[in-house]
Amino acid sequence: MKKFFVSLILIIAFLSTIGICVADEIIMVGAGQAPTENILKQVKEPFEKTTKIWLYFVPCGPKVALVELEKGRFDAALAGLSFEDWMKFMETEGAGVKDPSVLQHVTVGKDKIKVLINKDNPVSKLTKEQLKGIFTGKITNWKDAGGKDVPVVVVWTKLLGGNYLFTKTILDGQPLTKNVIEVSTSVDARQMILSKPGAIALGPLAIVSTAIKSPKTPEIERPITLITKGKPSENVRKLIDFIKGKGQKYIKQ
Repeated sequence: MKKFFVSLILIIAFLSTIGICVADEIIMVGAGQAPTENILKQVKEPFEKTTKIWLYFVPCGPKVALVELEKGRFDAALAGLSFEDWMKFMETEGAGVKDPSVLQHVTVGKDKIKVLINKDNPVSKLTKEQLKGIFTGKITNWKDAGGKDVPVVVVWTKLLGGNYLFTKTILDGQPLTKNVIEVSTSVDARQMILSKPGAIALGPLAIVSTAIKSPKTPEIERPITLITKGKPSENVRKLIDFIKGKGQKYIKQ
């Protein structure tokens, strides 16, 4: 959270130095991990070259992204949740939206929630029950899930919107184990996976690489939703059109 506000303050300070004349050629977006990794990082450069519109995005998670959108600090918010699940998620976070009818939403992509483990971990498949056991703390050693005698290290990415769906569909609403290492972003989670042989984490599709392993698990697909407060601005509309059109060749899905 602290990183988000520092990033936002720095961006606002920078924009104030370049003059109001270019204000209409800037888009400010708050985003979760799936849209950040799968879409925004991939399309930023080609979008800016094509449209001459500067795209700034802050990976702040679905809760903060929507709260700041409502305050007028973002032009759009993106997350790896359907609009309906996003509204339910906000309620569980104690930040329910007072009037969802003022929000407009559009699906701009899709993602699969991936389970990430160290590449030297011999486990190639995890069932729902095994995942449930690991993330609730009932399974604490990989030997109980078909692996080596290595302690399980659960890494939890705080800004991952997919946590809500994973908890609902895999953990059946049971609480996450208290013995976790919390990180902010999926990039941080990947670094933990690389450094700890027993680590396990969740992440968006785009975070998977040859440096880490993603075992076969029950598949959780989710839409990537873009929300605006009221009708999208002309520049946000151009971003939506680019993502759904020319930008598709840059996006991993």
